[in-house]
Amino acid sequence: MSVHRGGEIRFRIPARETLESGCVGSGCDPLAVVSDPAVVAALVCAGLFLTVAVAYIRDAKATCRQERRRVVDERDAFEEFGDRVAALSPTTTREGSAGPATLAVPGLTAALPVADGDRSRVLAAYRDTVVSLPHYRAEYDETVGESLAAELGEDTAVSLASNETLSPGLQSTLVDRSRRAAAARGSLAAAIDVEVDRLERAGDRVASIDRRRERLVDHLTGLTGETALDASIDVWERLDALEAECDAVAGDRQTQLSEPPRQIRGSRPSPPVDVAFTKYLYEPSTGPDHPVLAAIAAAADRLRRDRDRVATRIAES
Repeated sequence: MSVHRGGEIRFRIPARETLESGCVGSGCDPLAVVSDPAVVAALVCAGLFLTVAVAYIRDAKATCRQERRRVVDERDAFEEFGDRVAALSPTTTREGSAGPATLAVPGLTAALPVADGDRSRVLAAYRDTVVSLPHYRAEYDETVGESLAAELGEDTAVSLASNETLSPGLQSTLVDRSRRAAAARGSLAAAIDVEVDRLERAGDRVASIDRRRERLVDHLTGLTGETALDASIDVWERLDALEAECDAVAGDRQTQLSEPPRQIRGSRPSPPVDVAFTKYLYEPSTGPDHPVLAAIAAAADRLRRDRDRVATRIAES
């Protein structure tokens, strides 16, 4: 969701508390996540560990895809708005001031005069394209003028408010900024695609670790005597190696967090603040701000519990 201010494109963030870039808090420590009482309560049943871990990433992918759909809808809306404004063909009087605008109509060799005035046509076009998006009004709750000023610049809103006719310069600015807003959303959609791919890869790694953990624990079932002791020692060592693998997955994710597909520039609250890409995606959702680290935390905690039980079994043998 972009905001144009002069020569730069920024992303608009719905009204929330001030956001900070980077990964901070318990979500950045993959083992600290499971110390949250709400998470612990959700993981009371041992069999739910993998289910919860998978759910974190599954829900994160759903969140990303929903946001991508909204971003693409906004991209298309700004493209259509730009096309509508570009279809207006302002003329210039002999004195050099903007004269009555005309509207280009496909199939006609001459443009038709705009009877209702340029300003009303521009605002109507913006209302029917950008502001009419269901999620847009719900997120920002703005008038057409407020939204246009926030998205395409206060200077354009002031120009429209001050002049009933559309000057060639204002028309060019509106079209150019609409194209930029659309392009920025296209870039953001591509960045979300990268994040979905990262989620899928991390989810596969976490699931693989947990499947191997389960097979190792099942291997001890029914073993007794010296065979059980040797097997338990081997399983304990392998579980320890799997926990190190969890650490590696967490490390890779931390690297991704420090190198996001795109850094978001938020215009709300004011003054603008840098917003971490994952904060932009996940803070509005009901899930954790760092779903991959939360999934790793669940898998690592299950590993640690199983390893402790195996250690007890070795001691008792």
